[in-house]
Amino acid sequence: MVPGEENQLVPKEAPLDHTSDKSLLDANFEPGKKNFLHLTDKDGEQPQIMLEDSSAGDDSAHDRFIGPLPREGSVGSTSDYVSQSYSYSSILNKSETGYVGLVNQAMTCYLNSLLQTLFMTPEFRNALYKWEFEESEEDPVTSIPYQLQRLFVLLQTSKKRAIETTDVTRSFGWDSSEAWQQHDVQELCRVMFDALEQKWKQTEQADLINELYQGKLKDYVRCLECGYEGWRIDTYLDIPLVIRPYGSSQAFASVEEALHAFIQPEILDGPNQYFCERCKKKCDARKGLRFLHFPYLLTLQLKRFDFDYTTMHRIKLNDRMTFPEELDMSTFIDVEDEKSPQTESCTDSGAENEGSCHSDQMSNDFSNDDGVDEGICLESNSGTEKISKPGLEKNSLIYELFSVMVHSGSAAGGHYYACIKSFSDDQWYSFNDQHVSRITQEDIKKTHGGSSGSRGYYSSAFASSTNAYMLIYRLKDPTRNAKFLEVDEYPEHIKNLVQRERDLEEQEKRQREIERNTCKIKLFCLHPVKQVMMENKLEVHKDKTLMEAVEIAYKMMDLEEVIPVDCCRLVKYDEFHDYLERSYEGEEDTPMGLLLGGVKSTYMFDLLLETRKPDQVFQSYKPGEVMVKVHVVDLKAESVAAPITVRAYLNQTVTEFKQLISKAIHLPAETMRIVLERCYNDLRLLTVPSKTLKAEGFFRSNKVFVESSETLDYQMAFTDSHLWKLLDRHANTIRLFVLLPEQSPGSYSKRTAYQKAGGDSGNVDDDCERVKGPVGNLKSVEAILEESTEKLKSLSLQQQQDGDNGDSSKSTETSDFENIESPLNERDSSTSVDNRELEQHLQTSDPENLQSEERSDSDVNNDRSTSSVDSDILSSSHSSDTLCNADNAQIPLANGLDTHSITSSRRTKANEGKKETWDTAEEDSGTDSEYDESGKSRGEIQYMYFKAEPYAADEGSGEGHKWLMVHVDKRITLAAFKQHLEPFVGVLSSHFKVFRVYASNQEFESVRLNETLSSFSDDNKITIRLGRALKKGEYRVKVYQLLVNEQEPCKFLLDAVFAKGMTVRQSKEELIPQLREQCGLELSIDRFRLRKKTWKNPGTVFLDYHIYEEDINISSNWEVFLEVLDGVERMKSMSQLAVLSRRWRPSEMKLDPFHEVVLESSSVDELREKLCEISGIPLDDIEFAKGRGTFPCDISVLDIHQDLDWNPKVSTLNVWPLYICDDGAVIFYRDKTEELMELTDEQRNELMKKESSRLQKTGHRVTYSPRKEKALKIYLDGAPNKDLTQD
Repeated sequence: MVPGEENQLVPKEAPLDHTSDKSLLDANFEPGKKNFLHLTDKDGEQPQIMLEDSSAGDDSAHDRFIGPLPREGSVGSTSDYVSQSYSYSSILNKSETGYVGLVNQAMTCYLNSLLQTLFMTPEFRNALYKWEFEESEEDPVTSIPYQLQRLFVLLQTSKKRAIETTDVTRSFGWDSSEAWQQHDVQELCRVMFDALEQKWKQTEQADLINELYQGKLKDYVRCLECGYEGWRIDTYLDIPLVIRPYGSSQAFASVEEALHAFIQPEILDGPNQYFCERCKKKCDARKGLRFLHFPYLLTLQLKRFDFDYTTMHRIKLNDRMTFPEELDMSTFIDVEDEKSPQTESCTDSGAENEGSCHSDQMSNDFSNDDGVDEGICLESNSGTEKISKPGLEKNSLIYELFSVMVHSGSAAGGHYYACIKSFSDDQWYSFNDQHVSRITQEDIKKTHGGSSGSRGYYSSAFASSTNAYMLIYRLKDPTRNAKFLEVDEYPEHIKNLVQRERDLEEQEKRQREIERNTCKIKLFCLHPVKQVMMENKLEVHKDKTLMEAVEIAYKMMDLEEVIPVDCCRLVKYDEFHDYLERSYEGEEDTPMGLLLGGVKSTYMFDLLLETRKPDQVFQSYKPGEVMVKVHVVDLKAESVAAPITVRAYLNQTVTEFKQLISKAIHLPAETMRIVLERCYNDLRLLTVPSKTLKAEGFFRSNKVFVESSETLDYQMAFTDSHLWKLLDRHANTIRLFVLLPEQSPGSYSKRTAYQKAGGDSGNVDDDCERVKGPVGNLKSVEAILEESTEKLKSLSLQQQQDGDNGDSSKSTETSDFENIESPLNERDSSTSVDNRELEQHLQTSDPENLQSEERSDSDVNNDRSTSSVDSDILSSSHSSDTLCNADNAQIPLANGLDTHSITSSRRTKANEGKKETWDTAEEDSGTDSEYDESGKSRGEIQYMYFKAEPYAADEGSGEGHKWLMVHVDKRITLAAFKQHLEPFVGVLSSHFKVFRVYASNQEFESVRLNETLSSFSDDNKITIRLGRALKKGEYRVKVYQLLVNEQEPCKFLLDAVFAKGMTVRQSKEELIPQLREQCGLELSIDRFRLRKKTWKNPGTVFLDYHIYEEDINISSNWEVFLEVLDGVERMKSMSQLAVLSRRWRPSEMKLDPFHEVVLESSSVDELREKLCEISGIPLDDIEFAKGRGTFPCDISVLDIHQDLDWNPKVSTLNVWPLYICDDGAVIFYRDKTEELMELTDEQRNELMKKESSRLQKTGHRVTYSPRKEKALKIYLDGAPNKDLTQD
């Protein structure tokens, strides 16, 4: 042990002499400070934990440990022992018992219990070690014995607390899903032993399982009249003991009592008489079992899992059953003479069947059926080997208990662990997955189960759920009882395997120690060329110097070809606040562990790889400074420059801060105005010279705008000044990319306007193309423009008048605002002139005269998936435009404005200059109208910035598509935004729709005209589609056809528009021509109905006189079913109820088609009468059940007869358990006198495949069926064969 001093990177160490009489002060321990002790090796020997004598009987021995145990994965800084190789601290993680646990993969506790038991069985472990793996003959990954051998070696030699079992389960052919399947430990034992027997054929271990675990018993029947006895000999690997006899209210008190019951014969009399071969008649007989031979390792299974025929569920019996530490089996052995003249062997029995039967078959089914799948999947069939066994045993049969496998839980699930006695020290241990601890005999007695009270019928329900499930005894025979092999007794191949595993473990420890001493921190770098912030994770050992860390970060960011490494440095950085905390001048040789404050799981700061040009010098960043990004504002050019970074102190005054900025940007401090943006849209003018920056609200990272001019704007109130308006616009401007419709007339008209501005006298007719519309109704752009001259001329005059009245400087501001971009001023100026000229010259006709008004979305775009809203996503939403773009990063505009995409906390209403005659379809959706009754704007009349210019998209969008790059104030309403887009689209805003494009390329229509663009962010994409937009009170509705007897009952037809106040009959009249033209459906108005659609379920039938929004609630992106009727509509009033009935024919195993039943009330009697009328089944023989799940409530014909709740005891349909209160419910009915068809296994399997295929095609699953347990299998070829897993 060595003491170490605190706060040193490498502790000073001085060995302590444990034999010395020095005091702690004399041994260099410092009082009042933390002193650390480190365990290290001495003369190459690893430190060992000294255990107290186990005979002392201290039950809490397993709670003792040496020093504080660090948590798994935790890392320390100064208190960790630092070694050039690895730390010995992980050794302390191993259980002080000296045994290693097993990691539970998910639900593999049953496997861990069995593996630990086998490992603690000397005879099994020694035999496994003697087997040698031949790598040339088999793949080690799929070899079960080899992987068990490796696991046992690790359990014996590993220094870890617990080891994984994934290699073993992989050799079983299991995938990760098997880890989530809990199985029975006794079943696993059987299957694993069978697999080992198959793998060990032709080896010395071929008969190992039989030698250790196999016993013999005789199954006999003796005639009580002549004494003739027929019998056969069977083998067993375990003995199943019943906890509570069938029909009994009391359980057996002990294992001995259950064993006596196991061999207790029964009398076959009455109808169960036995046909005696000698008497040639049926006689009374005695039938039973006799033990002939007990195995060396005796396995007893306590059958705690049973089936309750009252509740029809599996249950667990928690009754108390004691078991002794030593069990004398001599009282249960058969002592009768096997070769008595009165006994005769059956012809179908004998040694041929040995090894092919198991105990549960013997106690329940004595047929000689060897075709039962025991869970082994073999590539080829192999004959059963004959095994000869010694005869009757007459030696002492005293067995000692050494393993108790315990189950805690219920029949539905639980947890397994093992209590095992070590034959090395006769001490009991609990192996509970990765935890191994000492236990006592008292702990073993607690696994007997039961409660402290009397053993009554209900005692099991109130007993402890933790009790023994499997017991393993070993015969006490000094000549056969083995001890575990010592290290020097290992075979050579095991010694080599031990060395390989040790080397691997040492390598893992070294790697783990390196990980423990590695600093992992976020790394950022602004690319010097691309100007894009890059992010990565820097992993550097704590002993690496700062200079070495810079080289690692330099290579990680791929800057080798960009700048030299001398132009890079690492600085402390706060990415959240975009703040450079400090630089590390003169600390290039300091270890990173010291600079970062040690190795930690998370850091409260980041690192930035800062770069510079070769002719520049790095700035020094000192702790305590605040960073300020300074934007210079030019009022004349109306521009905001890119930021310049300065660093200041919070205790500086505003005057001192102005002087600091003046030096940095070379502007006079006397006329300087500084505006602090504390948060979005919160602009604060710094007016008090003596105030400190801290008092003004400065923080670690700040943003200020600086303007220094001698204009009169300086004397105005800040909120009325030109500076405030410019900054307000700058903060709210976003950039959008708008995709115009294919062959949009606006693009050609715009081009014509450009040509006119340039003096080109080209013919407009040559440039104009036709607008895409219904066949036979094409209209040229020229014709549209000529028809709309008078309309747009009056509109333009009114806009000018409103503009002059609202704001006399509007035209001036428009001109000025167009010239934001200093590099592109000239081009943009001409473009804006052209745009204004286009606004004056482009006239659009009255919307009622446009052909496009009659078209639906499906006419404009044949691809429904791109023009319609996914109703499944938006069915519960009040707005179709509520999603937000995930990319909210700041992206500089082309004019250099540093825009923000944070949603505004306040909205300024836009002035569109004219009230449109249409509005959002969702007037009651929570968005207040901007206008009063006279059409005037309620909000403040204010110009909203808008600028658009052509944009060449990098991604090929196809011929005819045009892109616009739009800079717009996001406080503008959607209505005003659409009006601004009119010149570019070429039609009025009421005749095109706006779709917002999201990251997944999904498009959702924006319909709330009064909402602003505040939910949009920089670089969002918008698609414009031609088609009539919704007027006030209108709703876009998706119409689906309901086909109740088709495989796919829900078929999309078209998009329609329904209006508030419209009757259902009026909407049907409007649908008829659309259905004829778009869907080819020729329908009369009285031969189809509309009904409610909820997901795929048909609901309320809408009657012709119902009015939308009064009788029927309607919302945006609504969906309805259209159902074609076979005859006249029978639904006349809301008091009627329409249900869909379907007859189940059990004798034919089939379902009839759906048939609608219209009820006048919710009476069950009326339903029965109606079903009687349509089916001809007598009224008293009708049974019905409500369908489950989504329409059409599909269910397998193999399950319907017993899984549905047939014939509920109710008088009305609207009560539990039916709850049928609306149209569209599914009712199955049957004739109760009709017998269920009896199926052979082949017919059942064939029908199962057909039903599975049918239900998969319709997309329906029976989710209410009880979970079927997956069969436990071990695959000898290492993976399941596809043909074998089809079931």
